Amino acid sequence: MTYCLGIKVREGLVCLADGRVTSGSQVSNVRKVTLHGPQGTQVCIMTSGLRSLRDKTLAYFDRALHGAPGESCRAMLDAVDIYGTCLRQVAEQDREALEQSELRFNLHSLIAGQLDDDREPTIFLVYPEANWIEVDRRSPYLSIGATAYGKPILDRALSHKTSLQTALKLAYLSFDSTRTSTADVGFPLDMMTYAAAERGWREVKYDYDDLTSQRTWWNQHITKLANDMPDGPWVDELLPEAGATRLSVVQDD
Repeated sequence: MTYCLGIKVREGLVCLADGRVTSGSQVSNVRKVTLHGPQGTQVCIMTSGLRSLRDKTLAYFDRALHGAPGESCRAMLDAVDIYGTCLRQVAEQDREALEQSELRFNLHSLIAGQLDDDREPTIFLVYPEANWIEVDRRSPYLSIGATAYGKPILDRALSHKTSLQTALKLAYLSFDSTRTSTADVGFPLDMMTYAAAERGWREVKYDYDDLTSQRTWWNQHITKLANDMPDGPWVDELLPEAGATRLSVVQDD
């Protein structure tokens, strides 16, 4: 399993991918987010699925980008179309053999960036069948892999108007929630930003010890918030130290 997240806010993009790969009892570290294309017009690709499918599809994509005339890939939609063609080619070559081995063709991809003809940066989620959806302002993020655990904090706190700085924090907290709840997601953590004003990517890799202070701060404050939350009707109805009105204690048979 994996966790990859792409966020689009007014100031730009945030991309995040965990680096843990599990196979039975073995754990290894693999980079799941990469940049493709010439300097200054690069697109970011994150993937979830069989590593062999990822490597082969990306190799075909790089070859297609290198061999394509510059004017044929001037917008993110062009890049996604080229990627989809490569993905279908790999599916034609490998799907039958995978199914014979009881494996699914299961490569999901996030493709993010801004090319020359794009008015603003964007993110696409490409499914194994090579069809896709695009991020929008009402739902300013897309994720693949173990998506359930990190979703609530994004749904509650993230909007298109969120600053890039806060979006980075929310991206990390989304990853931390996922890492805490599943053993298949973990450090190292690759994080990238694309500032629309600069039209350029920045990227950093973090290991477990690099973010100790942020992890500790969040654990302490989320516990404090739970303690400080106003009491609900359960104080009178469910707690033994409640007032005169009490529900009878249910006895186990």
